[in-house]
Formats: sequence, structure tokens, C-alpha cells
Amino acid sequence: MSSSSASRAGMDVSSSSPSKIAFGPFDVSTQVFYETPLSFALVNLKPLLPGHVLVCPKKPHRRLTDLDAAELVDLFAAVQVVQRMLAAHYFGEQDGKDDKEQLQKGSFNIAVQDGPEAGQTVPHVHVHVLPRIRGTTAKDLSTEGDALYEKMTDEPGNVGGAQWDVASDSEKLDSSRPRPGGRFPRIEDASREARTMAAMEAEAASFRQALATLGVNHGVARHKE
Repeated sequence: MSSSSASRAGMDVSSSSPSKIAFGPFDVSTQVFYETPLSFALVNLKPLLPGHVLVCPKKPHRRLTDLDAAELVDLFAAVQVVQRMLAAHYFGEQDGKDDKEQLQKGSFNIAVQDGPEAGQTVPHVHVHVLPRIRGTTAKDLSTEGDALYEKMTDEPGNVGGAQWDVASDSEKLDSSRPRPGGRFPRIEDASREARTMAAMEAEAASFRQALATLGVNHGVARHKE
């Protein structure tokens, strides 16, 4: 991808000083390939699929809700830039193609494991971006499930464990090797029954009330609690 194409995609193509960048307790400076004032993207030590990368806020926030509005916008704007780059690299054939045209040639999994019970093994918010290349790494359409999700919550997706394995003693800080987790239990589709409209409306009402308790206008004027 040329610098002009990167500029069109919203990428920062200017040179920057080689300051240290940390992912949790780990120095990942040499793994970083994209940087904004508030976010960075890095290659994965043990990618689940070709092109599997991570995008993180620069501040080591542990949970997604810890980010302020500017950080959140910057983080997901960076995710979009990374998607466009990966689409051009894995889905596109020649430079200058329209972003949307390249993006349509493949798909992405975008995932956040928000907290250790969800499988987060580095206490630093990170967005997984995984390109799914047609004919090679795309989900098998003949199957119901996607093995990617099981791998992400098991040792193959243990981001923290991979970083820990190559970390210096000072980075490990006498901690033990992170263990993966957060796997969803397998549930057969046949055992999942559709809920009644009354049950769904009752749950929606309870969520609107929870928002009101937080002082948040739910914006659903046609429903009166």
C-alpha cells in the first residue's frame, strides 16, 4: 500500500519517535505497526489466523468502560484503519482499489475479551482483528459453529501467555503465566427456544429502568415505564 493510499484510508504515515510502548506489563515496541496519539496496533506473537492483530489504547485501561469518549472513538477508528490495511493486504490485488470493494472480498472477526472471566489474559484492553480470507481461513459455511471462538478462549488464543513466555524477568514481576478462560458452554441450537414477546418486552423495560437509574436517557419515547 502506497503512502497516498494509506493517507486516503486515514492512516498516520508520518514518522514518529521510537518511544517505548507497553501492552500491560510487556514491552511490545517492536511489535507495533500503527500508532495514533491514543492507540496502537501490534502483531500477535501467536496469531490464530494469518493477519490476526491487536489494537489497544495507549493507556493501560483494564476494561472497555474505563476508556473516555476520545479514547474509545480513537480506538475503534484505529480498528477501522487496520481493517482497511488488512483487506488491501489479504483481499485486494492491486493498489488504488476502493476500500469498500476490497473489504467486500473477505470478512473480519472483531472481538474484545473484556475481563479475565471473558478470556482476557493481559490486563489491558485489546481488540482482536482477524481477517477471514475466502477459500483459506473463512468459516466453513457447511458447519454451524466456528472453531475460532474455541481457540480464542483456549491456549492457542492465550495472548498473555505468549507474551509471558518471551518476557524479561522484570516484566513478569514474579507473576505466574496467564491462563486462558472464558469459553462459552456448547449449546445445541435445538435446545434454544424463542422467548415470548412479553418476556422480551419485560427485559427491555428492565434495561430501560436500569439506564434511567444511571441517569441515562434511553431515548425510547414510545415506551412509558
